[in-house]
Amino acid sequence: MPIQNDKLNYLHFFNKIGYNIGSNYIQNVDVHNYKSFDFFPDLAMFFAAYTVKKTFSRPTAAPKFIKNSICFFFKNVFGDVHSKKDEKPFIRIFPASYTYTSIFKKDSRVKTVSVLISAEYLKGFLQNDAEKFQYLFDTSNDFLIEEIMTDDIVRTINDIVKNEAPATLADYHYKLKAMELIFHLFKSLSKRAQSAHQQLSDKDIKSIYKVRDKLVSSFDKPTTIAELKQIAGMNELKMRKIFTQVFGMGIYDYYQHFRMHEAARLIREEKLSVSEAGYQTGFENLSHFSRTFEKYIGQKPKKYALKIS
Repeated sequence: MPIQNDKLNYLHFFNKIGYNIGSNYIQNVDVHNYKSFDFFPDLAMFFAAYTVKKTFSRPTAAPKFIKNSICFFFKNVFGDVHSKKDEKPFIRIFPASYTYTSIFKKDSRVKTVSVLISAEYLKGFLQNDAEKFQYLFDTSNDFLIEEIMTDDIVRTINDIVKNEAPATLADYHYKLKAMELIFHLFKSLSKRAQSAHQQLSDKDIKSIYKVRDKLVSSFDKPTTIAELKQIAGMNELKMRKIFTQVFGMGIYDYYQHFRMHEAARLIREEKLSVSEAGYQTGFENLSHFSRTFEKYIGQKPKKYALKIS
């Protein structure tokens, strides 16, 4: 059932699913918007928008009342234009039992949608396709996957967050929306190359995120593989394998993907011209920029600019 937007009920929901969010979180977060839905024992979904009052860290903990669950976590993928203090949007998938430490930075504004779903319940929906995603269901193997954003995912999340609940069958509506969100995410996951998923240590995951952060820190000047190897502290082959496992594409494709989405943002939000957006993302040749933009965004930049004007 939907829970009203206040901090007390926000905490009540976490208690209800058996998830200990910790005293630091309670004391140092101002919740602005919140709604949750539980469909026990198989599924729960919530979204929240909040501001961090003081920097703190918090170890994760598994919810107790959805057994053997997988978490689909969408961060900063809805709402208004992001400020410089906001983290970049991302989607992460991991077993709810996976433990890591989250850092919450003072004054950051955070908007999240989370879906917790029983692995067995999810298998029932995937049916024959479940074998393609076996790495998600191997309970002996912790994993962390980051997936790219798609227009379908953003559209569905905005339907969940922004639209009023229907007057009738509201629970049924939101349960379908949760599954629609997972459906669009699995469409993206299905495009990943089929490869063996190796066990990753906490050190491996931290190192590969340092590589990713460096890769997207400057779109006008690509980082060399030699620099990335040094940041990762591992050989090139291992770095490439782990990067592809976590992010679903190779280092070069990932760089170009984010580079073109940054160009699209500059055109859409900053109202830059096509040539200015190309220049700011490191292109000297406008034709090369146009071809690359079309490959990753799906249309030429001039057509994209006209469409959103």
